Parts: sequence; structure tokens; C-alpha cells
Amino acid sequence: MQNQPVISTTRNANKEGFKKSLGLLDATMIVAGSMIGSGIFIVSSEIARSVGSAGYFLLMWVLAGIVTMIAALSYGELAAMFPRAGGQYVYLREAYNPLVGFLYGWSFFAVIQTGTIAAVAVAFAKFTAYVIPAVGENKILFATSWFSVSAAQLLAIGMIILLTYINSRGIKKGTIIQTSFTIIKIFSLLALIVFGLSWGAKAEIWHANWQNAWTLSSLKNQNGQLIKTGLTGLAFMGAIAVAMKGTLFSSDSWHNVTMIASEVNRPKRNLGLSLFLGTLIVTIIYVLTNIMYLAVLPMHEIAFAKDDRIGIVAAEHIFGSSGTLIIALMIMVSTFGCNNGLILAGARVYYTMACDKLFFRKAGTLNKQRVPGYSLWVQCLWASLLCLSGKYNDLLALVIFGVLVFYVLTIIGIYILRIKRPDEERTYKAFGYPFLPAIYILVATILAILLLIFETNYTLPGLGIILLGIPIYYLILKKK
Repeated sequence: MQNQPVISTTRNANKEGFKKSLGLLDATMIVAGSMIGSGIFIVSSEIARSVGSAGYFLLMWVLAGIVTMIAALSYGELAAMFPRAGGQYVYLREAYNPLVGFLYGWSFFAVIQTGTIAAVAVAFAKFTAYVIPAVGENKILFATSWFSVSAAQLLAIGMIILLTYINSRGIKKGTIIQTSFTIIKIFSLLALIVFGLSWGAKAEIWHANWQNAWTLSSLKNQNGQLIKTGLTGLAFMGAIAVAMKGTLFSSDSWHNVTMIASEVNRPKRNLGLSLFLGTLIVTIIYVLTNIMYLAVLPMHEIAFAKDDRIGIVAAEHIFGSSGTLIIALMIMVSTFGCNNGLILAGARVYYTMACDKLFFRKAGTLNKQRVPGYSLWVQCLWASLLCLSGKYNDLLALVIFGVLVFYVLTIIGIYILRIKRPDEERTYKAFGYPFLPAIYILVATILAILLLIFETNYTLPGLGIILLGIPIYYLILKKK
């Protein structure tokens, strides 16, 4: 089957097309804002338990930042070649064939994007409950023997509906929220870092954390007793894989800006530049935040923070009893802005799939505000149902392996397109090609293999969700 360029189908779907209204600042804030959610306030605890030492703890964040930036700089070439709505779906379709593109789009709709939206919305509700206890998870509004609905779930759904409505009223309204909320959370995190290092830091804690900083070990808490187990060989690699999983996926969703390429001014320049600037800003903030954690808290307190809410524990050490409220407000702002970016970008993928006749036909149209309104509401409905299922975190864990596979395939696509389309205009070329993209492919492939070995309960079902897209694809073709 021959690849079908999206431009013609997009024009047929809507004569006016998308409105180009986003500048470099807007695009950069979409990158950074989609990356920063609640992860930086939570995942450090699991990483500390996995590696058990300050050196490896910080190294995991530095490596994740470097790997993410390599991927972002590589994506810049694809974004400049195909500055169209759909992003990664388009790149995979053009480099390989429509089936590979569909498998990504299917997984993206089924779990990756909608599951992330649901998880981020529930994180917003959980931390809102610190400020307004009446919307907590323990406030059950409806229950049967097999199903229950809490106030937190309804708040999460309300958040998704509100942001979907705002984004359905035009791209500019969505980006105003994105840019303003991202700027607020960047400065909030920087303020937390400054106050932590100046008020909460203790020299004795810092020095204690850096003793035996390069001895990799797992940490366990049994009956209040700290048990430290040195790791070597395959166990060493498994611990690195689990830790990198957390850091990489706290830095995920950076490619969301490529999905709205049709609405970015000067996309051949601004897409690549926004990918670089956004990932650089977030990498610096993440590394500094974890340096602050090491200066404020002993390693065992980082590892065994209550419910893994390391941000709250650190804030309580810095600000006292008001720290919980401060972090709750920060996470509310962070998750609200993060979900806005996810909702805004995700609908463009389904729009392009529909233009290729691989999704609901009506999803391939734009509303009066020249945004894919139908796609936005279909995404809203499924993400809301995932909120009610109570299984969104499980679903999210299932696709970790698949997300890595699609990233690897997309970066390999750069090499394929260099061969298939050597004369295609490339206003931006992947930085460090062919070596840096190859490093990303190697690192991500090794990580995927290690996850396949050590987290089979998640990776195999996740692979199953992806492969389920194959019969669905051929059923769609048969219907066409």
C-alpha cells in the first residue's frame, strides 16, 4: 500500500484549514508545559529505592535529560520535513507505511494520550483535596458491589471537560492557558529550588548523602528497618532500567508540539527550536530540583516518602506545616497546565488519522474556530471513562514498552527517509547525525529490552494492546 500524503486530505476536510497563530514562545511553552506534570514531585522516591545512592540517583535524571534532548533534536528534522498536524503519526506513516502509523495512532488514542490525560486529571484532584477536603478520593458519591464514583473522579472529569471546551473555542484560547500556566509553574519550581537550597538545605545531610555515592544498591523498609542490598550484574541493569523508566516518563510528552505543527508560525524554524529550548529548560529544572531534594532530605527519606510524595515531604522540611499547602497548589497549577497541552495536542492526531480514513470520519473536520472540535470531544469522552475505570495508572504502565518502541521506530525513520527521499528539503537536520540519533536508538532499545525482562507483567500486555491494532486496521480497510 502506498503512503498517502496528508495535505490533500486535510484540504478536502476543511477548505480554510488550521489557523497559524502560535509563535516560538507558545510552542516552547507547549513543550515544557506538557512535560512538567506531577512526576517531578513523586517519581524520585521510586528512583531512590532502585539505585540507593546520591550519585546514581542524580545520574538517572541527567541521563534522562540528555537522552530526551537527543530525541527532541532528532525530531526537529522530521518536524521540518512534515510541518503538518499529527506529528509522530505522520512521521511513522511516511517513513514506513500507513499500518505502522495506525498502530501508533491506535495506541495513542486507546491508552497513551487519553490514559495520561486521565492520570494527570486524577493527580490534580488528589492534590486539590489537600486544599478542599470535600473533593477527596474517600468522598464516595455513588457505590455498588463492583463500581464506585468518588468526588475526586468527578473533579478530574470536570477538569477534562473544562479544558476540552476551552480548546474547542480556538487554538489561541488554549495556548493562552498553556503559556501562562507553564510560566507560573516554571517560576514556582525555581522558587522551590531557591528556598530549598537556601532555607532547607543542611550540610550534614548533603555530605551524608554523598558518602558511598557510587555504590548501586536497592533500598527496602522492613518493619521500620532500612535494608540496603548491593546490586551487580543483571540486577544492576534491572535497577537502572526501572530508574530510567521513571525519569524518562517524567520527561515525556515533549513531542506534543509536533502534533500542532499546522498551527505554528514558521514551523520549519520554530518547531525544532521549541523542541530544543523546551527540553533544555525542563532538564535543568528537573536536575536542580533533585539536587535540592538531596540537600534537604536524607536518602532514606527520599526513598520512603509517604505515598511517594517526595515534593510534599521536602516542602514540609523547608516551609514547615504550610509546605503541604504550597506543594498542593504548585501541583494543581502544574497538572492543570500539563493536561491543557495534552488535550490540545492529542486531538490533532485523531484529526489526521480521520483524514486518512483511519478514524471516525467526522473527526477529520474542523469547527468554526478552525480546530478539530469533534476529535477533542471524542478524546474527552474516552479519557473521562478511563477516570471512572480506576485503572488508568495500570493502563499507563502497560504502554511504557510500546512508547519506547515507537520512539525508536521514529528515530530510525530519519535514516530511512534519508535513503528513501534524499532530495527532500531539510531546512533543519538532526543534530549530530548519524551518531547522536544512533545513541538514542541504542539506549532506548536496551531500556525496552530490560523492561521486557524485568517488568513482563506490564510490557507483554502493553505489546498486546499495540498488536491488537493490526486486525483493527485491516477491518477498517475492509470496510473502506
